[in-house]
Amino acid sequence: MANYRRLWTILIIVLTVSFAVLGYFGREVYRTAPPIPGQVITESGTLLTTKDGILDGQTAWQSVGGMQLGSIYGHGAYQAPDWTADWLHRELVAWLDIASVDEYGQHFADLTDDQQAVLNSRLKKEYRTNTYNIDTDVLVVSDLRAAAMAETAAYYHSLFGDDPEYQSSRQSFAMKENTLPSAERRTDMTNFFFWTAWTAGTERTPGAATYTNNWPPEPLIDNKPTAENVVWSLISIVLLVAGVGGFIWAWAFLRNEDEKAPAAPIQDPLTTFKLTPSQKSLGKYLFLVVALFTFQIMMGGATAHYTVEGQHFYGFELSKWFPYSLLRTWHLQSALFWIATGFLAAGLFLAPIINGGKDPKFQKLGVDILFWALIAVVVGSFAGNYLAIAQIMPPNLNFWLGHQGYEYVDLGRAWQIGKFIGLVLWLVLMLRGMVPALRQPGEKHMLILLTASVIAIGLFYGAGFFYGERTHISVMEYWRWWIVHLWVEGFFEVFAAVALAFIFYNMGLISKRMATVASLASASLFLIGGVPGTFHHMYFSGTTTPVMAVGATFSALEVVPLVVMGYEAWENWSLRKSAPWMEKVKWPLMFFVAVAFWNMLGAGVLGFMINPPIALYYIQGLNTTAAHAHAALFGVYGFLALGFTLMVLRYIRPNLVFNETLMKTAFWWLNAGLILMLFTSLLPVGFIQFVASASEGLWYARSESFMQQGLLQTLRWVRTFGDIVFIVGALAVTWQVVIGLWPSRKTLSQNAPEWAAK
Repeated sequence: MANYRRLWTILIIVLTVSFAVLGYFGREVYRTAPPIPGQVITESGTLLTTKDGILDGQTAWQSVGGMQLGSIYGHGAYQAPDWTADWLHRELVAWLDIASVDEYGQHFADLTDDQQAVLNSRLKKEYRTNTYNIDTDVLVVSDLRAAAMAETAAYYHSLFGDDPEYQSSRQSFAMKENTLPSAERRTDMTNFFFWTAWTAGTERTPGAATYTNNWPPEPLIDNKPTAENVVWSLISIVLLVAGVGGFIWAWAFLRNEDEKAPAAPIQDPLTTFKLTPSQKSLGKYLFLVVALFTFQIMMGGATAHYTVEGQHFYGFELSKWFPYSLLRTWHLQSALFWIATGFLAAGLFLAPIINGGKDPKFQKLGVDILFWALIAVVVGSFAGNYLAIAQIMPPNLNFWLGHQGYEYVDLGRAWQIGKFIGLVLWLVLMLRGMVPALRQPGEKHMLILLTASVIAIGLFYGAGFFYGERTHISVMEYWRWWIVHLWVEGFFEVFAAVALAFIFYNMGLISKRMATVASLASASLFLIGGVPGTFHHMYFSGTTTPVMAVGATFSALEVVPLVVMGYEAWENWSLRKSAPWMEKVKWPLMFFVAVAFWNMLGAGVLGFMINPPIALYYIQGLNTTAAHAHAALFGVYGFLALGFTLMVLRYIRPNLVFNETLMKTAFWWLNAGLILMLFTSLLPVGFIQFVASASEGLWYARSESFMQQGLLQTLRWVRTFGDIVFIVGALAVTWQVVIGLWPSRKTLSQNAPEWAAK
């Protein structure tokens, strides 16, 4: 009990301090967000745009897919340019050329070095000087800059329309023809792009960094890493080394090895419970998992192919009906849906076991209602995405029923509310099984932690309601990462760790004390870096240096517990020999082993590769980020959800024997395909882009001329091999679940061992 008290104290302190830090600096995000001027006017008094015009442009950008078509502040898709960096560079080049013609009567490229130096100096001074007046809420730009802005805006008008001159560019950027048909809305969108570029080039205070901490790298106005960027990057590396060393020391000297695992029971204890009606009805959840998984990988394959053909799929002009931005939206959203469904199914399977092997009243009805609610949200949100990007949906309905425009939370707000209601319903169904168990006498520490993680999953998705359609993008980013980072990478991680410990304990493979200690310790380790580490996504999203400092410091600590993932994998793998009946859950265990491996590589190695501010300064928005995202999202949460799916399948179909050929194909081809994707395509492309970003600027690393060069085209084609291998593995696991849910008589009887009937 004393050990538990100490672990609970540590966990409570971790939660209190980490959320205090997250909340305090979240207030700073609100306070220091870059201003959106009430008016933007020229020195001669011409009105260029207003705050409403800029926010109207933000909503226009959201309606075409937002972050699924290029990116803003480096967050979004990787095929089209980052619009912030691209606008800034185009406007700077236009300014130099216009000024050159006015001053010298010839184009900038034709000037002498001395003449170019004079204009470069004037350019830097004009763009980095902050001319926003906080008292009048007016931003004043020179007539020369206004001319450069107009020239840049004209390019975007043509690019997002159907001007034949830019058809090849649209193909290179995987944009459909006439992406935004309304000329008025294209004008609004250019105002929004201008404003983001203004924040990236204008100093927050004289002599300091820009509103985006000098991001993106842009040599023309000396946008380069700040001193604070370098300092906090070094501090994060030192903390990582110190944290890893301290953790290993504690692991070696403080870990209690006295208690050995209990002798495994002769029969699987989970099979001694009679399946309840609610558990029997979980088959449709498992089918939904693999159906959405199959859909997701097909969308991923098509999206990857768009990076080489732009508007076509092996010659067929697919973008007329299903453009890149739509398929990428469906690719990400279906991933979140099937992974979450796998976790929900695991929880609903455990609830009756926690409740003593019986369903609370109407539990099956609740499970069925939740399933159809999930179907409604999936179908409704996907249809809304299509209507929005096709520009069929009225603009005033887009945010609510169509496309929010923000990566990972692309679904319309009404569907987001529906998803939240579904999570609350799941929470109620879980608590109906947990609360009675909590009232029973005996030690309940692990159950209390499991209950807390369930409550967190059910409620923290609601953080997505703290921003709206016209919320400042810096503020929106704060709350978006509450969902993407904190909800998924924080509380789902804790739930997974506790749920696995609970399952292994109920199987009789580990003692209750071992399970409880491991759960409490894991929760503290995951959350100490994971909660305030949310800020490492926001270094350059209009935040100040303190946010960078907190993000760099705590995100380094996120990696620390991952150093023992190899040991965790070995422990999970060793459980297969605990008893003969464990052979029936060998393949779910194998998937949990894969989770440990990808946690180390995807979340740990590839995650820390991009986490230090100095690294992210150059590679935010490049394919290096995509490498981390694939390895962490599928490698960790995807394998975990599939492991839960196979585990639940094994118990709701007691006589099922996994097909060895199918499962070997599924496991090894999924892992091999993911490795091939990363190391033959995404990472090589990302590293080549990194060199370009560091030498020429982000605009160049994402430009048409750079991305369409032969080597990068070849590397993107090479990804096809990894995609095919991965798809074969995915289809194998999908078919295993399908035939497991609807087995033939031959499948049931073929090679069934003695213990299959026990």
